[in-house]
Amino acid sequence: MTAAPLLRTRALSVSYQTRRGSIDALSGVDLSVGEGEFVTLLGPSGCGKSTLLKLAAGLLAPTRGHIEVAGAPVDGPNRDIGVAFQKPTLLPWRTVLDNVLLPSQTAGERGDGAVRRARDLLDLVGLRDFADNYPRELSGGMQQRVGLARMLQRDPKLLLMDEPFAALDAMTREALTLELQRIWMRDRKSVLFITHSIPEAVMLSDRVLVMSARPGRVVEDFRVEIPRPRSMATLAEPAFTAAAEHLRRHFIG
Repeated sequence: MTAAPLLRTRALSVSYQTRRGSIDALSGVDLSVGEGEFVTLLGPSGCGKSTLLKLAAGLLAPTRGHIEVAGAPVDGPNRDIGVAFQKPTLLPWRTVLDNVLLPSQTAGERGDGAVRRARDLLDLVGLRDFADNYPRELSGGMQQRVGLARMLQRDPKLLLMDEPFAALDAMTREALTLELQRIWMRDRKSVLFITHSIPEAVMLSDRVLVMSARPGRVVEDFRVEIPRPRSMATLAEPAFTAAAEHLRRHFIG
């Protein structure tokens, strides 16, 4: 892909001080995510994937190195970045529509335009008829769809997603993986996605960045050469199997 990077890191490192001394979470991470590119971080638990996502979101400062979004240094949260975590953390006292509107309302945007966009996004994720429901009335998969709509509400350029489907059952996870691909193909947002699932990484990604055990660093930048749109039938294709087996070799002792 030839598009200029929207997200770029250079020699990014993070160290924590503990009672037993310093722990290096990330060491010299160089990566990029191009305009409209879907990039996945794949690595073992504790390798610093979530730390890297927090750095990109401006929720954490690096110990060393540089990180920028759209050519500007990241020094805190900004409207060009949308974030989705493993749990959608919806506010239980707000309706589905009001949860989606939260980013706009926090930014002082309270006009009809924000409401129209929120309703359009609920339509996009298949929840048009649930705008007035409360989170407790939704399944886990439906709640995660609300979280996706909320992430998109202010039309961010970069989406950061930290294992958003990990807590769901297998069938719901597969359905939302395909739903996310559909949404991504419509808008072509830049995405940095975290997962422990090799099939999920291959299904969704243009590129998969494989990370080492702590201190985390990128040990392979793997391009997924499988045409889109991908479907459940793609799982049985030789190209998919070969890509998954290639990535799996990093994690077999």
